Amino acid sequence: MMKAVKTAVLGAVCAGVLGLTAPAEAKTELTMYYPVAVGGPLTAVVDSMIADFEAANPEIDVNAIYAGNYNDARIKALAALNAGEPAQLSVMFSIDIYDLIEQDAIVAFDDVVKTDADKAWLESFYPALMENGRTLGKTWGVPFQRSTIVMYYNKDAFRDAGLDPEHPPATWDELAEMGKKLTTDDRWGVMIPSTGYPYWMFGALTKQNGQVLMDADGKETYFDDPAVIAALDYWRALATEHKAMPEGTIEWGTLRQNFLEGKTAIMWHSTGNLTAVKKNAGFDFGVAMLPASVQRGTPTGGGNFYLFKQSTDAEKAAALKLVKFMTSPERSAQWSMETGYIGISPAAYQTQALKDYVADFPPAAVARDQLEFATAELSTYQTGRVRKLLDDAIQAALTGAKSPEAALTEAQAEADRLLKPYR
Repeated sequence: MMKAVKTAVLGAVCAGVLGLTAPAEAKTELTMYYPVAVGGPLTAVVDSMIADFEAANPEIDVNAIYAGNYNDARIKALAALNAGEPAQLSVMFSIDIYDLIEQDAIVAFDDVVKTDADKAWLESFYPALMENGRTLGKTWGVPFQRSTIVMYYNKDAFRDAGLDPEHPPATWDELAEMGKKLTTDDRWGVMIPSTGYPYWMFGALTKQNGQVLMDADGKETYFDDPAVIAALDYWRALATEHKAMPEGTIEWGTLRQNFLEGKTAIMWHSTGNLTAVKKNAGFDFGVAMLPASVQRGTPTGGGNFYLFKQSTDAEKAAALKLVKFMTSPERSAQWSMETGYIGISPAAYQTQALKDYVADFPPAAVARDQLEFATAELSTYQTGRVRKLLDDAIQAALTGAKSPEAALTEAQAEADRLLKPYR
């Protein structure tokens, strides 16, 4: 009898101890791959946002893996998934959408959102930024690190050349003429990068000339359209005919430094460089929309949030909560001010912080205002291969290896071959 009592007491004590030491409900852990490709110290900004999210959502832990450029982020995230390692979401290229769908790697946000408020959130972003995130009747990517191409120009160089520093070139003719006047023995008038993302810069020129590069379904390209060929003719002529730009290719990675060092008076580059230029320019500079041929135009660019399919319902819900947090108007405003990227929703520009910032620093509104003239970035099935065809054609024309017409005609023929099975 005594033994039974002792056993019961010991059992009760053990149960009590176990109850005291048992862990709280397990946290949901998220792994997020993130590209650090351009701009300033982005990791510190993202880390700060994640810390704020975890403080507000103690039941969720977020592990951010910084994976290099956009291609690196995609490769590493998909490799982790294929190896069975947990990953629930990532910021990847907005143009990766068809590749990710083909690999059955992502789930549409429409299949994860539950409430009317969630559905309203999906409709809250600038429509131009959603063009690269929607296909097949669903939303697969939500904008975050998004940009347009803008024109940075050195106002001091304009003054030295006898040009009005408050009147940057608004047309192709003006860009060529002002570029010639701005060119000196130690400075070029204009530089448009043709490595790294030449197809992106070219998408701006073709849109300005009245033609986009592909259809909305990612199944057809228009590389040999006369307006597209004329756009490449103009790009090459800036160097060969107008002598306003160096011949050959211009490096994406060093162009910002060339601008800051006064080696070019004008550069076309991502608005994601705005904060870095603001902090480091030792001269008076301006930011303007890109010039027009028959119209203004730029492709959007940058990264979207994607949700990976290989995750539990609880992980998908937690990942959605994180994406909603990081794309909220307040966080989007913070991101825009600290990096130069676009505030991704009209509501972001209605926050007091961003209103005050734009009032004090008007260049911060240029990329947003240019969304009125924006189109989707080149994105098709077989995106990597199609994009390389166009990149190679652009560089062949700029270096004089082929005529613009020959280079683009060959690229179109190969793109047709790649995309025919999808039509």
